Amino acid sequence: MSGKGNSEFVKIKGRQVDLPSLLARIEGLERENALLKKQRGRALRRYRKQEELKPYEAELIKLQEQLEADNRRMIILFEGRDAAGKGGAIQRITFYMNPRHYRVIALGKPTREQRGQWYFQKYVTQFPRGGEIAIFDRSWYNRALVEPVFEFCSEKEHLDFMQGVAGFERDLVRQGTILVKLYFSVSKKVQAQRFEVRKTNPLKQWKLSEIDLQVQERWDDFSRMKYEMLKRTHTQATPWTIIRADDKHRARLNAIKVILSCVDYQQRNKGLDYALDPNVVYSGSEELEKMTADLLRSGKFIE
Repeated sequence: MSGKGNSEFVKIKGRQVDLPSLLARIEGLERENALLKKQRGRALRRYRKQEELKPYEAELIKLQEQLEADNRRMIILFEGRDAAGKGGAIQRITFYMNPRHYRVIALGKPTREQRGQWYFQKYVTQFPRGGEIAIFDRSWYNRALVEPVFEFCSEKEHLDFMQGVAGFERDLVRQGTILVKLYFSVSKKVQAQRFEVRKTNPLKQWKLSEIDLQVQERWDDFSRMKYEMLKRTHTQATPWTIIRADDKHRARLNAIKVILSCVDYQQRNKGLDYALDPNVVYSGSEELEKMTADLLRSGKFIE
């Protein structure tokens, strides 16, 4: 090291390099290295999660093959608040499925013609044929949740739906359709965090709708609608399964396990653990008990 004016220099490969510049470069490299380690850790965790799902995703293919062999129909409903992770779960569940034997249905606003039809008509036209799975990303339960909260339907239309839906679903099951009703439950705090990501991440901004900006303010209204929905539509023949979805990976894994439990398919991998996580999966009746207790204790619903 040698002195020259007020600067200090070191010789590196025959070149004189001033020490402040060298130290700044070292600090920059250390920051880059720390960032790379962080990114590597995230990538490794994501890889491990995907690897954990793969054996169960392979079972879904066997389930599909069994439905095709038996010529049976299956309907899976994905309901829940906005940003609860329904879409991501559907993508993961269908990732390796045979695309010829499943359809994902996400219907938009009803047309003028549909508004004049029997309410269930537009959903019935999307029902699966034998050997097929129809996956609804939101379903006829729009009329139990979103529509009454935002006054997209009349009070009479909401009441008519609540009085008729249980019988409608009971007939589906009686006629041989396997009906799986999943409700993805997200906490208010996590929902707010996910909305914030949607606002700032250009790859996710398309998910942010005008309604999303209001749902946090309508939190208690949604909770009341959810409570009434579970009371009226969680039945022995067509039960609801609640999936706690603050942890997306655990929610997806357990949703797959729930679906696999609904069909007695051949060549099931008996080496897998099909037990549901009791901290993630609740029956509709358990959720009702919890919501009732929360309401009595605080006078306010807690998701």
